[in-house]
Amino acid sequence: MFRLITGRPGPSGFGSASTAEQVTHDIDGSNLTAIVTGGASGIGLETARVLAMRNVHVIIAARNMEAANKAKQCILNDNKNARVDVEKLDLSSIRSVKTFADNFKALDLPLNILINNAGIMFCPFQLSEDGVEMQFATNHLGHFYLTNLLLDKMKETAKSSGIEGRIVNLSSVAHICPYKGGIRFQKINQKNSYQNKLAYAQSKLANILHANELSRRLQVIN
Repeated sequence: MFRLITGRPGPSGFGSASTAEQVTHDIDGSNLTAIVTGGASGIGLETARVLAMRNVHVIIAARNMEAANKAKQCILNDNKNARVDVEKLDLSSIRSVKTFADNFKALDLPLNILINNAGIMFCPFQLSEDGVEMQFATNHLGHFYLTNLLLDKMKETAKSSGIEGRIVNLSSVAHICPYKGGIRFQKINQKNSYQNKLAYAQSKLANILHANELSRRLQVIN
C-alpha cells in the first residue's frame, strides 16, 4: 500500500507513478493485436493510445460508438501510422458480447492481448437486459463471457505465432471491501440490501478471482 501511494518502484523498476509510455519504452508491438474494452475514454483510451504508439494493432471495444470513433481520430491525429479499429460492445448485454466476439472472429485477425478494462462504478440499483445487477453484469459477467468466447482464438494465435498471449483484468483496490463474506452469489439482484460501493467492490473482487483462476488453468495447460 505504501508503494501504491508513494509511487515507489517495485522489483520491476516501475511503480504506480510510472506512465504507460515509460513501461513500454523500446517495445515494438508490430506483430501484436490487442482488444481494449472501454478504450474510448479514461484508462482505456490511454492504454489504446500507447499500444498504438508501440505499433500494436488496437481494437477499441466500446458501447458508445461516437466516443470510440473520436478516440480513434484522436490517436490518429498524434500518430498517423497507428492501426486502430473500433467495434461496438456493451458488456452489460450477453447478446452484445456474443455479437462482438463473432464480429471480431470474422475479421480473421490474431489476438495476442485482451485487456478487460471497461467498467461502471457506484451506480444506482438497476438490472441489465439479462436481469443481472448492472455493476456485476458489466464489470464481471460481460468480461468473463467475452474472455471465454475469445480464449480459443488467443490459444490459436499463441500456437501459430510462438508468442505467449496476455489477458489483463483491470480491478481496483476496492476489491478488499465488498459485502461481508465476499461475493453474495445468492443475493446479486437483491435490491433492498443493495449498496452501490459494496456492489462495485464485489464486482472488482470477481475480476481478481477470475484472473487468478485463469492463471491457474492456463499454467496447467502449458
